Amino acid sequence: MVSTRLQYAFQHPLSKVVLPIVALGFSLAVRAEEGPEPDTNLTYNVGAISDYRVRGIAQTAAKPAVQGGIDFTAKSGAYLGTAFSNVKWVKEFNGATKGDYELDLYGGYRAQITDTSFSYDVGLITYRYPGNNSGVAGVFPAGTFANASTVEMYADLTYTIYTLKYNRSSGNFLGNVNSSGSQYFDLSAAIDMTNGYTLTPHIGRQLIPNQAGNLGNYSDVSLTLSKDFGNGFVATAAALATNANKVFYTDTRGRYLGNSTLAVGVKYSF
Repeated sequence: MVSTRLQYAFQHPLSKVVLPIVALGFSLAVRAEEGPEPDTNLTYNVGAISDYRVRGIAQTAAKPAVQGGIDFTAKSGAYLGTAFSNVKWVKEFNGATKGDYELDLYGGYRAQITDTSFSYDVGLITYRYPGNNSGVAGVFPAGTFANASTVEMYADLTYTIYTLKYNRSSGNFLGNVNSSGSQYFDLSAAIDMTNGYTLTPHIGRQLIPNQAGNLGNYSDVSLTLSKDFGNGFVATAAALATNANKVFYTDTRGRYLGNSTLAVGVKYSF
């Protein structure tokens, strides 16, 4: 059995799809006041999700997660950020004895290609699991896994409400051995329903190379409804499903991590 942690049950940082850092998650607060745009902006967020999912895969064994983040943005389009969440999969899927938290660090550049229709976003993100000993000699099952921490490069292109995003790992992907070059394709839309409601359909495809029988490859879908209550408060409800292989994506306690679910979350940005 080989490990994988997969992106977004609240809105994850830098994802256009709400699942939870993210999903996941971690979007920038909207400035309500009028006036010139500042050269830089620093925002914070905290939240909770009933079932932290990343690319449809359970990160907390279908249990709640507490999450938060910090985002720095510049008027030029450059940005840096960090996000955190509790997780269970490093220990309960990879068999590690350490690794209860996820810390994401990311940075990139986003800009408009045309005045209103096209924009792009490119950057680098690393998912860190401080102290994790996944795959270390003397830890069961030593040699079956690599270290869980992962680095991905990403790029997305947005046209009006539609976003196509591509992620590619540099080095091993979330504990899967010999998995450098893992890819994730993400297509989503953000449909304004008025009165603060947004409906976000999503479809994604995860590819993990060099896994027996290609059992790590799968697709995920989600449909998320979010409500912006103003003053920084947002609530989300996301229906998620995958066709992830049950043998590959079952943890050491016999729990299938790719089952269909409904995840609800709240977030406050300030």
